[in-house]
Amino acid sequence: MLQDGLVSSSCSLSGSKLLRCVLFLPLLFIFLTIHASASRLQKVLGPGPSPGPAPTPEPKPPCPSPGRRNTTFPAIFAFGDSIVDTGNNDYILTLIRANFLPYGMDFPHGTPTGRFCNGKIPADFIAEFLGVKPILPPYLRPGLTKEDLLTGVSFASGGSGFDPLTPFVVRAIPMSDQLTYFQEYIEKVKGFAGKEKADHIVSKSLALVIAGSDDLANTYYGSHAEEFLYDIDSYTSYMASSAASFAMQLYESGARKIGFIGVSPIGCIPIQRTARGGIDRNCAAEINVAAQLFNTKLSTSLHSLGETLQNATLVYIDIYSIFTHMIQNPKEYGFEEIGRGCCGTGLIELGPLCNKFTSLLCKNVSSYMFWDSYHPTERAYRILSKKFVETDLGPFYDN
Repeated sequence: MLQDGLVSSSCSLSGSKLLRCVLFLPLLFIFLTIHASASRLQKVLGPGPSPGPAPTPEPKPPCPSPGRRNTTFPAIFAFGDSIVDTGNNDYILTLIRANFLPYGMDFPHGTPTGRFCNGKIPADFIAEFLGVKPILPPYLRPGLTKEDLLTGVSFASGGSGFDPLTPFVVRAIPMSDQLTYFQEYIEKVKGFAGKEKADHIVSKSLALVIAGSDDLANTYYGSHAEEFLYDIDSYTSYMASSAASFAMQLYESGARKIGFIGVSPIGCIPIQRTARGGIDRNCAAEINVAAQLFNTKLSTSLHSLGETLQNATLVYIDIYSIFTHMIQNPKEYGFEEIGRGCCGTGLIELGPLCNKFTSLLCKNVSSYMFWDSYHPTERAYRILSKKFVETDLGPFYDN
């Protein structure tokens, strides 16, 4: 069993992998952020702030209306990074935390829970919109009830990624350990509910994976840790291969309804505009191109793998397109500010830099697309999650 706070040594201790771990062990996320903001200020490649086109998604069947759905999800499972981490990082030794105000100020009872947002995040909204439960608890939270476990949890960890070096540097929970926790979860459910019920829950529930942003923004373009070993084409191939391997391991653990959400145009998040967008803080085109490259490879890899898996639905979900549309048409969504976060100056603050002691807040958080310099606001997450539930779940309503 994994112990809270223990991060497995996911980096291989041989050859170039050893070199990577030794060289970059001392790096911490907060210093990567400051370094990126101070030293990588430059003009964006190409004109204008446009995030660029998204990869063309494969056609998918429409999502049935609620009254005609013939498949239900007994539980929701979330894996990945801070977009779906509902508080696991509170229980490990890492600086990548959000268990302090003003994070969580709009969460029920105004409680900071470790969610990297002013309120709920996609893991919560998806569980709520699907009628499973109003919030998705973190797996590592002490005192989870049997009902909590039966209806799903989040295994995600802020700062994690498909590249094992990404969580290693900031001491987040690697994807491999998230999978181990999932297998531990299954054994727990078998223990009090029986094997038949546990197998039913795992196979019929929705397993969502969202990662890759930290690999690109922090490990590759932030610390430049992987630029010594890979060009961006090779690195995104490595990421996609790692993602496909994770999908296969979920399948081998019993999951049969698996969705991978792609990377958004992260070159347009406030901190990347600050670090790489030049004086005008345009979107960082280079990073957006990398995100699109990864998304295309992820989609292709998952499609190929899905054709080999029996009785399983493995789906790539495009987030790049809707995110881009929101950035290019903010007024259509009721946003007045899309270039800065609500917390502090909105240029670089996130994690420890966004706190109630040193950071002022915007007057109207609902008019901002971003909460801190990296993560969207609760309102933006609600819009994105609603779109996902209404238009992207069709393949899972199979029989």
